[in-house]
Amino acid sequence: MSEQSTDLRETVRRRYAAAAVQVTEGGTACCGPAPVETDENLGPTLYAADERDTLPAEAVAASLGCGNPATVADLNEGERVLDLGSGGGIDVLLSARRVGPTGRAYGLDMTEEMLALALANAAKAGATNVEFLKGAIEAIPLPASTIDVVISNCVINLSTDKPAVFAETFRVLKPGGRIGVSDVVADDTLTPEQRAERGDYVGCIAGALSFAEYRHGLEAAGFTAIEITPTHPVADGMHSAVVRAVKPFTAPPIGEADRPRPGSR
Repeated sequence: MSEQSTDLRETVRRRYAAAAVQVTEGGTACCGPAPVETDENLGPTLYAADERDTLPAEAVAASLGCGNPATVADLNEGERVLDLGSGGGIDVLLSARRVGPTGRAYGLDMTEEMLALALANAAKAGATNVEFLKGAIEAIPLPASTIDVVISNCVINLSTDKPAVFAETFRVLKPGGRIGVSDVVADDTLTPEQRAERGDYVGCIAGALSFAEYRHGLEAAGFTAIEITPTHPVADGMHSAVVRAVKPFTAPPIGEADRPRPGSR
């Protein structure tokens, strides 16, 4: 990893560690934890009120995502789900309910403070089918072909090695497994420099891929049935988007992944 990449990762780690500490230490007996500061495009407001009301207040307050991936992933009873960059655990806890007692929801995060908060939230929620792992999303600490669904909420854009994230996601998924990700995606007309003008890296803007770059990265890793659907703007030419893709049961013929699909973005 380059020095610049290392510095960016440490900046991201410090930002989310501070967010976890803010939630953990900002609570009061009468009012609950102080939410992490976000705008209308990020955070707890992207979840339905009935979902927020059934979760520990600390899990909701720590939400920094740009969507609700547990719903777009169309989870089923008995499935094994992995959340990349699980933070305070909101998406893991929601996923655990959807997959039920015969399923399992894993959360992966590199930040000790967020992992501690997530474990506390899981205990408050009484969730017994969850497990939180420490590690990087570029090197997932799980065996190959063991996960049915990978979700993530506005985290992949923070990685400095997105090809590694896509490759690792593909590796841990079972054949036929799928991803349901919320992430920030840029218009194809925006250069990396223009994306950086709209927001910084830790704010989920400067590191975002374009629609074409995202699609190419997933195809290069082996994914098929790729859909990237913008949901709402987060900056000029930058969108929160739902990303879906499938790990095929058999590898596509050489060159098949690079063929454009008509009508897709």
